Amino acid sequence: MAIQLSVAARNARLDSIETVVGTSPFLQIRTGAQPATCATAASGTLLAELPLPSDWMGAASGGSKALAGSWTVAAVATNTAAHYRIVDNAKTTCHEQGTVTATGGGGDLTLDNVSIATGQTVTVTSFTKTDGNA
Repeated sequence: MAIQLSVAARNARLDSIETVVGTSPFLQIRTGAQPATCATAASGTLLAELPLPSDWMGAASGGSKALAGSWTVAAVATNTAAHYRIVDNAKTTCHEQGTVTATGGGGDLTLDNVSIATGQTVTVTSFTKTDGNA
């Protein structure tokens, strides 16, 4: 039998992620495959690093949670985006990582364009977390 949680419990679990990561974390867009775990050193070339706002995710509702506001930044390198990491404001601890694809590509985080050039504006078009155990 599968574990099931109420929507309230799923929302609380999602909202706790933002609390643990803390205020003003950074989103890093990188090339290549993501490391084996968040505890593993960063890999790939850093293409863009976006300081996220203090309240970087909207409140969870219906068992999901999406980015708050608009996430854009100028790229610092040229290559193809493949994974992201969310790190604390000291840039010392990775709290989350996942795949990056272009809009409609099914990645954990989607960009308007994964072919990035130095100085180009990089825009996150979708970033939603959905909690399991419904």
